[in-house]
Amino acid sequence: QVQLVESGGGLVQAGGSLRLSCAASRSILNIRAMGWYRQAPGKQRELVVTVTNGGMTSYVDSVKGRFTISRDIAKNTVYLQMNSLKPEDTAVYYCNAVYGLGSGVEYWGQGTQVTVSS
Repeated sequence: QVQLVESGGGLVQAGGSLRLSCAASRSILNIRAMGWYRQAPGKQRELVVTVTNGGMTSYVDSVKGRFTISRDIAKNTVYLQMNSLKPEDTAVYYCNAVYGLGSGVEYWGQGTQVTVSS
């Protein structure tokens, strides 16, 4: 079992920045992928960004150029730097991690609220 603990959410004005953190209870050195998803009220959870073990990233179009994912393998932590935030970025953000071979085993964090005021 792997625990993912997110932090860094909060309330920010449009145009502002936040940095989310996701600390894993197991090493992420050989993890298949980690990423961030978000779910706004009344909407389905959507992928924001993922990063593979090899460092390849994939961003949803709506955050390209504004959000950046990074990893600190020594700390088993992945970050999401969010700049130029917009009200439509308001959502609960979830950390996701996939360990293992084949289809892997997927884990989720508890979520952290990000609210962007206009």
